[in-house]
Amino acid sequence: MNASQAAPAGLALGGDTLVKRFGAVTALDGVSLTLGKGEILGILGDNGAGKSTLVKILTGFHQQTSGTLRVHGEETLLRNVDHARALGIECVYQDLALANSLSIYHNMFLNREIVRRGPLRFLRLVDHRQMRERAAQCLDDIGVHVPSVDLPVERLSGGQRQAIAVARAVNSNAKILLLDEPLAAMGAREAALIIDLLMRLKEKGGLSIIMIMHNYAQTLDIADRIMLMQRGRVTYEQRSANTSVAELMDIVRREYRAMRATTAD
Repeated sequence: MNASQAAPAGLALGGDTLVKRFGAVTALDGVSLTLGKGEILGILGDNGAGKSTLVKILTGFHQQTSGTLRVHGEETLLRNVDHARALGIECVYQDLALANSLSIYHNMFLNREIVRRGPLRFLRLVDHRQMRERAAQCLDDIGVHVPSVDLPVERLSGGQRQAIAVARAVNSNAKILLLDEPLAAMGAREAALIIDLLMRLKEKGGLSIIMIMHNYAQTLDIADRIMLMQRGRVTYEQRSANTSVAELMDIVRREYRAMRATTAD
C-alpha cells in the first residue's frame, strides 16, 4: 500500500524515496512515509531494518543521501538536530537523556532553563519557582501524576521516567514526537502507564507521534497505522484495524525465506 493512500489528510511529516548510504552500505533504500496531523504511526522491524537510521534523518542527526522530506507541508532539508527542534520535532530515545540526580522540574527544563533578571542589570538568575509551577502544570495537563516535581528522577520507576521524558518533549512545544522503543523492558503495569499517556496526548490533539517498536501486539493497540521495515525498505503498510499480528508475522517469515533463498543462490 502506498503511504499517501494510507495516511489521513493534513500531513505533519512526509518523506519521499529516502536513501541513506554509509560508504558501500545502503541503510535506507527508497523509504517513503507520511505522518498525519494528530496521528500515531508505529514503525516495526527487527534490528538492522533501518528504523534507527530513519529516526536520525527525521531528527536532523543525519541527512539523507537522496530523497526529500516535507515538514508541515514544506520541503525541508534538516541541517541538524537544533533545526529539527526549531520546526517542532522532538525525539525521546531509549536512554531518555534524563539527569537522574536532578529533580523532575530541573529535567523538564534541562538546557532550556527559565531565567529572570537579577539584582544587577547584567545578571540573570534561574527562576526555580516558575520552572516548578510550569512543570507541575504541564504534568497535570497530560495526566502524569508524581508526588512532587522536586523529587529526584532517580527515585521514579521506569514508566514514570519515560513519562517525564515525554512530558519534557511536549513542554518544548513539540508538534512531531518520535519515540524510540518507549515500552522496552517494561512490565505490564508500567507499559500501561505509557500507553495511557500516549492515548491522552492523542485525544488532546495537536501532536503527531511516530513510535519505533518491536512488539507487534502493543503497536497495533496504540497506533492508527503501522509501517513494517525490512532490510532498509518498507515492505508493508496498513491501518492497524485492518491487519493483525499473524499477518505481520507471516510477512516477516516470507521475507526471511526469500532472503535465505537469495543468499543460498
